[in-house]
Amino acid sequence: MFERWLRWRRNRILRRNRIDADRWDTAIRTVHTARHLDPEDRVRLRDLASLFLHEKSIEPAADMEITEAMRVRIAAEACLPILNLGLEDYDDWYTVVLYPDEFIAPHEYRDEAGVVHAGDDARIGESWDRGPVVISWADVQRSAPGMSVVIHEMAHKLDQRDGTFNGHPPLHRDMKGTAWHDAFSTAFDDLTRRVHSDEDTAISSYGAENPAEFFAVVSEEFFCRPRLLYGTWPDVYEQLERYYRQRTLGR
Repeated sequence: MFERWLRWRRNRILRRNRIDADRWDTAIRTVHTARHLDPEDRVRLRDLASLFLHEKSIEPAADMEITEAMRVRIAAEACLPILNLGLEDYDDWYTVVLYPDEFIAPHEYRDEAGVVHAGDDARIGESWDRGPVVISWADVQRSAPGMSVVIHEMAHKLDQRDGTFNGHPPLHRDMKGTAWHDAFSTAFDDLTRRVHSDEDTAISSYGAENPAEFFAVVSEEFFCRPRLLYGTWPDVYEQLERYYRQRTLGR
């Protein structure tokens, strides 16, 4: 009964608030991770992005001026990871905060001696547990290989759905936790070893920070450079293909 009501409600929203076709075509051309979607998937992504903009607010920070084109661009990229999952996977948060560029955020960590240190970090994105996603617009527009700050932060939101921040989102019933753990722990250890040995890494060394950042980094690669991810850690690619229910390598 609830699912029927939800479908009726969302169809009603789409009839009234579907993103304008010309504006959508303009936005999708700027989202390189979505350029190779087939026409049917682009239609579904447009509907998801329209619902996203209806249910989430995109708020300015630091005198940022947000245009409708910017809102559509962010919604399109934010919805790509949930194209075959559904908007319900984003149902525990409601706001995107947009800065014009890098922003300063407080940072606290405990060293090996147990001493707690506090300071400020310059960041391009962050995701608060059950809170907003904060993003630098300048970095949304940058097209560095394998980089998507929007997908990175959306991966964090998916990771946090079970209340933990550990690079292990709630898996589908047809997935095995042992297979996920084996693939990700092996790849994370490999990246960490390479970083500590000062070896060049094709995939961002930021993934060696912790398992949560590793999941977000390889999620970026899954959508931005799937061939590189598959060639580096095929087991990780295959687990992400099962999790996101998308075959990006075929695009």
